[in-house]
Amino acid sequence: MMLPVSLEFFPPKTPEGSDKLRAARQQLYALKPEFCSVTYGAGGSTHAGTFSTVSEILAEGVDAASHFSCIGATRAKVCDQLAQLRAMGVKRLVALRGDLPSGYGSGGEFQYASDLVAYIREECGSDFRIEVACYPEVHPQAKSPRADLEAFVTKVRAGADAAITQYFYNADAYFRFVDEVRKLGVDVPVVPGIMPITNSSQLLRFSDSCGAEVPRWIRLRLQSFGDDSASIKAFGLDVVSALCEQLQRGGAPGLHFYTMNQAGPTLAIAQRLAR
Repeated sequence: MMLPVSLEFFPPKTPEGSDKLRAARQQLYALKPEFCSVTYGAGGSTHAGTFSTVSEILAEGVDAASHFSCIGATRAKVCDQLAQLRAMGVKRLVALRGDLPSGYGSGGEFQYASDLVAYIREECGSDFRIEVACYPEVHPQAKSPRADLEAFVTKVRAGADAAITQYFYNADAYFRFVDEVRKLGVDVPVVPGIMPITNSSQLLRFSDSCGAEVPRWIRLRLQSFGDDSASIKAFGLDVVSALCEQLQRGGAPGLHFYTMNQAGPTLAIAQRLAR
């Protein structure tokens, strides 16, 4: 029996990208996702594209969550955007600190994601289900592992309903993180984020920048395949399917797939898990 699934997309930048994403979504809806989330660029730079993609998903009859970042934002701007989302019928948010666009100073009235969560609860009560991010392998900007855990606990106590993790390839990191936050009194669902492996150079570069560890044995195997994309995809399918099976056996509450706007890799993993 496969765990509940949620899917993440990013807002397309071109009409062709929008068409491709619509086609991918229709295929992925076969998985009956609990919801689909849509990312939000640095400093809210894609917010119009985010909101229109969320609106399309809702019109397709699927629950949609807008990513919502606060860095560099004013309370007035956040309040306006929350009203816009509420008017669209959005019931879920993924509340994040977010990244500043390059060249900007810090600015804004929110320093941390916990400030945003508290503000949403203050302004909107229980109108939105709020998901927050967490990092089983420690946020790359955290002062220490303990400080990172405490920041997560603060977000939950500010009013978050659930958490979605950064992707990882070491199930022990996830289970250890969950054990540690449970000991700190946090009992919200912590849903593992799953990144299919389809392109080794892109994955390794992205993982290095966001602090997700690619275990040495996986890194070396990927590098050994060179440009053989069929071997990379077959190996990636084995690795990520096995990871999902471990998470399922260990009691994870669901799986959140970072689809990269493609249907094939996520569907292939789901087919393996359904056997």
